[in-house]
Amino acid sequence: MKAKISRRPGVVSWLYQVKRWMYRAGRPGLLARAMNRVSAIQFSAGLLSPARAVTLEVRGRRTGRVISFPLVVAEHEGGRYLVSMLGKDANWVRNVRAAGGQAVLRRGRRENVHLREVPSAARAPILRRYLAVAPGARPHLPVDRHAPLDEFERIAEQHPVFQIITGSQSPPASPKAV
Repeated sequence: MKAKISRRPGVVSWLYQVKRWMYRAGRPGLLARAMNRVSAIQFSAGLLSPARAVTLEVRGRRTGRVISFPLVVAEHEGGRYLVSMLGKDANWVRNVRAAGGQAVLRRGRRENVHLREVPSAARAPILRRYLAVAPGARPHLPVDRHAPLDEFERIAEQHPVFQIITGSQSPPASPKAV
């Protein structure tokens, strides 16, 4: 009896290539921008989207206009985090830093938040959790989601992580450095 050959790895490989092409040079191309716009609307309404999907609204550092980005929230050890799959030069990261961490998360309702950047030494377990819950980010981080923690430590400096602090909660302790 002949074993059935799965086509899944080929499809996954092709999808990874397409997603990386959509974000050439670490920036979204025309197709990615259009898809992000649709996702931002969909995520902010909380319709037909994963439970972890949110829209981040932050004031633009140059224009001062509110800019929206679709993101995935990763939960780790009781905290909620946003991760930059495109690295430290992503526009939303620059805007959050320029806004002093003040932002709004939307998923059916508006939530005023403060985003506190997590030190590089504490990012590895959060990055691993992020890859577990955000399959769309996997093509952009150069490590397998099942890799040991030291592989995530190697890339931690290049991928900013922000802890989400709501106005109603006291700031939780920073994650422990590994």
